[in-house]
Amino acid sequence: MKTILALETSCDETAVAILRGSDRHSGSELLASEVASQIAAHEKFGGVVPEVASRNHLVHAPQLLERAKGRAKIDMLDVDAFAATSGPGLASSLMIGASIAKGLAIGFGKPYLAINHLEGHLLSPFFSDGHIKLNVALIVSGGHTMSILVRGLGDYQLIGRTVDDAAGEAFDKVAKLLGLGYPGGPEIEKHARNGDAARFDFPRSMPDSENFSFSGLKTAVRYLLPKLKAGYLVDLCASFQQAIVDVLVRKTIVAAKKYNVDLVTLSGGVSCNQELRKQFRQACEREGLEFKTAELWLCTDNAAMIALAAWLRLQDGFTSKITEEIDPNLALG
Repeated sequence: MKTILALETSCDETAVAILRGSDRHSGSELLASEVASQIAAHEKFGGVVPEVASRNHLVHAPQLLERAKGRAKIDMLDVDAFAATSGPGLASSLMIGASIAKGLAIGFGKPYLAINHLEGHLLSPFFSDGHIKLNVALIVSGGHTMSILVRGLGDYQLIGRTVDDAAGEAFDKVAKLLGLGYPGGPEIEKHARNGDAARFDFPRSMPDSENFSFSGLKTAVRYLLPKLKAGYLVDLCASFQQAIVDVLVRKTIVAAKKYNVDLVTLSGGVSCNQELRKQFRQACEREGLEFKTAELWLCTDNAAMIALAAWLRLQDGFTSKITEEIDPNLALG
């Protein structure tokens, strides 16, 4: 039986989780998962301010550690390994979680595991059983949009990625253009529910490429706005959202067919979007593919997915050197 304590501080959420399990066949049990959001702190700026984020991590992390320990009913001596997100992310934020995890590992004489944030998202659809099946995965968030062929733990092949804005970034930027709140994704989704997605014909960029591009879509919205009269908001939100959904769904289904894969997975913060989930599920049903997505609470940044990745890695004998540095541009591999 192995117990993992993990921290996630890659951006503006501070998170601590404790997970315990014996082996992959019997699965794992999440003993505690604590998250402190900083949305209110960054909303007035319309985006994440790195200095504010790192300062808040320093405030929240010790509190969350105590709360997680209490909820899990364990002592630090019971933890077998400490893990933290080492990248990608904001350097000043990553440093907080990694430093705390390293300090705990040194202090209690236990292994340290540096975990890739993207791998956490990638494995989150399998959180309930920990059995990683061959799949084509789409990670879609504020900072990342990429499709990956997953053959097993640590065996990943990048298929396509955004060449400019990530999908979540496009949601945030267009929401700002429209005078909506931050983060932009939930705001646009809320307005889109009552809109006509066919009213505005926005571009679907790079249709013949495995890569993604959303900068042109954002620009199309900017140029359209001065021409519009009152009453356009819900239809514009619906049309904009549909343009993103179309691209994400179509390219992922094409990739699944190309690589002869029967399972499609979806993760990352933007995968909370209910319209995206619905149209992915419908498209997979039409094409005879299995569809699996992370539970909503696992889609936004959290330490539970980092703990799962660390637990699986530890079973394979993987640990990190305590001197391993964070990498804000860490690639998935």
